[in-house]
Amino acid sequence: MSCPECDGRLRKRGTETVCEKCGLVSEEDAIDRGPEWRSFEDDETDRRRTGAPLTRSRHDRGLSTEIGYASGSDSYSSRLTGRKRRQIARLRREHNRARVSSKVERNQIYGFAEIRRIHALLSLPDTVREESCTLFKSAQSEGLLQGRSLEGFSAASIYATCRACSIPRTIDEIVDVARADENELKAAYTALNRELGLPTGPIDPSQYLPRYASKLELETSVERRAREYVRTLLEEGLIGGRNPSGVAAACLYKAAGDHQESSSLTQADAADVADVAPVTIRSTAAELEE
Repeated sequence: MSCPECDGRLRKRGTETVCEKCGLVSEEDAIDRGPEWRSFEDDETDRRRTGAPLTRSRHDRGLSTEIGYASGSDSYSSRLTGRKRRQIARLRREHNRARVSSKVERNQIYGFAEIRRIHALLSLPDTVREESCTLFKSAQSEGLLQGRSLEGFSAASIYATCRACSIPRTIDEIVDVARADENELKAAYTALNRELGLPTGPIDPSQYLPRYASKLELETSVERRAREYVRTLLEEGLIGGRNPSGVAAACLYKAAGDHQESSSLTQADAADVADVAPVTIRSTAAELEE
């Protein structure tokens, strides 16, 4: 191979073919011929083609790096001396501190961690976690968190997202696993609904039927009959002012009685699964009788 300009010798350097005499770049190949995977542990058996996906449940969208803790007898950290190990520990500590540049980010880290914890304990879809974190950040941008509980807004964000996505979860269910009490959650939810205009309407009691029927071990025919009762109450306008969870449990109780299962399902059992008083079940069942 010779240079087309000076007949000098051509040599390949990286992705270019260059003349040694005049420096002419005769060819260029920018394609990376190396492997399309990478290993974060210097181990060819751990092949990864992408990093972690972007997520709104992290204050930095999951883009920041971390100085990890390597494991294994042949890992790099196991070969470090005591002095080098202490240096890496100091670097890791300072790196973690540098990731949080303001109090706003610190509040986001705490609030998002609480949202992820509630989301995991309630076994909610991942979309609820992502949208709840977005709602929490919107509330923070509007200045709604000042003077209010971070735990309350985290729990209220979960509850509001469940309401908007038609996922049946009661306030009591969220309060049971949250670090906020009921008053903090309601105050935060009221602020979110008032200032941000959440797209939440009245709760449909039929959304609770599948979960309550499963907990009470009722047949599909009973659930189907209870759904008809709920539809009847909605058409007659008799649900206004009532607890939707209690209405769903009462319809299941009435439907179970119609299917000769009243002996296995009592008013106390139906009230317990909906976390309401037995009188709520009794009054709603009386409305259905009428």
